[in-house]
Amino acid sequence: MSILTRRGFTLGVLTGVPLLAACNNGVGSPGAARIDARVNATLEHMYATYPGTRSLADKSAGMLVMPVVTQAGFVVGGGFGRGALRINNVTVDYYSATKGSVGLQIGAQQFAHVLFFMTEEALQGFRRSSGWAAGADIQYAFNDRGENLRAETTTATAPVVAVIFGQAGLMAGVSLEGMKYTRIIP
Repeated sequence: MSILTRRGFTLGVLTGVPLLAACNNGVGSPGAARIDARVNATLEHMYATYPGTRSLADKSAGMLVMPVVTQAGFVVGGGFGRGALRINNVTVDYYSATKGSVGLQIGAQQFAHVLFFMTEEALQGFRRSSGWAAGADIQYAFNDRGENLRAETTTATAPVVAVIFGQAGLMAGVSLEGMKYTRIIP
């Protein structure tokens, strides 16, 4: 014989709903603070190592900073990371980056990257999308010798400039093509 009545069961469920609803929506979670701390450290490292990126940041309408993206693959591969969108050096949104691939690949690596949105139109297009995928329209500024950062003259007029740095691991090459960025609540 059950001592739970229908009313008792309903009241018990309703009192538990707010508790369960707060479990996974970021309320009270240190996730945002953790991402912001990593973003700050990543920007400090990038500015110290590649001083030319400071002028890119000053000219940009906004920056998406992904402190750590982990990528691994053995025929089938994938990658994941979390970061923040900053406008005027203030975090306005948080994003995840995901990537999947199939092909001749083996290994794992981690890297950081920053997307500089050089026009207001590129920034607004990114923010309005439900899931923005990096494609061939991104121009790359890359480390070609030692600690020098090389940017082509076309990079200066590109709507989105990517800087990839801090690569560590045993997988050849890093490309952001096919990387999908989605807004999240950490």
